[in-house]
Amino acid sequence: MGYKIAVASQKGGVTKSTLSRAIGTTYAAAGWNIKIADLDINQSTSFTWLQRRLAAEITPVVAVETFGTVASALKVADAYDLMIFDGAPHATKATAEIARQADLVVLPTGLSLDDLEPTVMLANTLTSKEGVPVERIAIALSKVGKSKTQLQDARAYLSATPYFVLDGQVPERDAYVLAHDKGLSIVETPYKGPKAQADELIQNIINRFETLIK
Repeated sequence: MGYKIAVASQKGGVTKSTLSRAIGTTYAAAGWNIKIADLDINQSTSFTWLQRRLAAEITPVVAVETFGTVASALKVADAYDLMIFDGAPHATKATAEIARQADLVVLPTGLSLDDLEPTVMLANTLTSKEGVPVERIAIALSKVGKSKTQLQDARAYLSATPYFVLDGQVPERDAYVLAHDKGLSIVETPYKGPKAQADELIQNIINRFETLIK
């Protein structure tokens, strides 16, 4: 039976696809047979990213497929060591469905209250109404700017919740945009500093996932 990681959010533009690609390429590089299930049928950004990756003949090979429903993705999930669900831009009934099935649910969020509050609301809904165990929720800070105070305030806000907050964060970097444009993930950027920052967060996602599946 294959493992499942869901990357979801209450709103768009908080790096769901960014994290999905980075998790996928990291596990693929380790020899896992993985698939990213792109559930955003309107934009399919992870699928078009794959086309750039294939055109540039980048390895490791990462399978990406667009699915119209969670049910259709789940039908093939067990054919892979790990399926990563790149959720729709906004929380829907499908978000709850993939969260219930996932071994780990990663909720990326920006640092403003406009991002943090909907993220916590989504986590509350998944745990209190959909039966997702609290320990399966992991919150990842992304689109982080240069303000250390804002980062500290965001972590303080999240520390008052029952949810696991991942160490590390994804800053806003041109290097990541350039990586995606070339079919790379953020952990494959050739720039040392941005790569180290991306590696830290993705490794902590992996650590949390592997803790939960033991």
